[in-house]
Amino acid sequence: MVFSTSVRRALTWLSIFCFFGAQASPLTDTQPSVLITRDNVTTFTTLSQTEISAFRPFSYYAATAYCTSSETANWNCGANCKANRAFEPIAAGGDGDDVQYWFVGIDPKLKTIVVSHQGTDPFKLLPLLTDGDILLSQLDPTLFPGVDDSVMVHGGFRDSQAETSADILAAVKTAMAQSGLNDVTVVGHSLGAAIALLDGLFLPLHIPGVNVKVIGYGMPRVGNDAFADFVDGNLDLTRITHKNDVIPIVPGRFLGFHHPSGEKHIQHDDVTWIACPGNFS
Repeated sequence: MVFSTSVRRALTWLSIFCFFGAQASPLTDTQPSVLITRDNVTTFTTLSQTEISAFRPFSYYAATAYCTSSETANWNCGANCKANRAFEPIAAGGDGDDVQYWFVGIDPKLKTIVVSHQGTDPFKLLPLLTDGDILLSQLDPTLFPGVDDSVMVHGGFRDSQAETSADILAAVKTAMAQSGLNDVTVVGHSLGAAIALLDGLFLPLHIPGVNVKVIGYGMPRVGNDAFADFVDGNLDLTRITHKNDVIPIVPGRFLGFHHPSGEKHIQHDDVTWIACPGNFS
């Protein structure tokens, strides 16, 4: 279905209200628990402290993406950069508004190339418009060759990933050549997590044999059920959700959006992490 510019703009502003207005409201008894039964599986696994600690460096990488591109290019952004001192930046870009900040580099300690994307800055208009562009759309076949037409994604997230795709691809190839590494970890928070998820599918289609995993923090729903199934069949994904953060439950399932598998949910005590099976969320 094709919408006129005026209709699309109206839907965008309506969805912005729904997307961000929800953040000001607590979860009610009518909203589903994050730990719901998924695919007839009722067993939830508690992560060990060793498993939880393995995510710590990547949480800093996701936070670092909120720094300016000049800061990440020089790896001089304060505590977040100092948390991963061995990191070797390869490229950085974005302006934090029209294009989200991003960076690519090498972590010789973890033996992985890292790609990180900035999340939504609520004080900037254009990222809000991106979040609000919720119409399900097909992926660009040039960027995602061979993906079935039934796979549909959030239009704003799709367009944001496309804006940096060429630069990210070139930087990852450079990092692989310089380091000899074949593993890539893509991270991000909120909007950045959505872009990271699309990057995680995009990169293997253009770099044969690369091993990609995605770690997303507070990731919103990105696509439809066919998209979730496609992710489950093609990507190593971890989605980290936290207590009553409502961003992971938007856009709503009633709009046709569904999460892929891979959720790790931080409980109310801020200590316990639960692995949630299935993708019924």
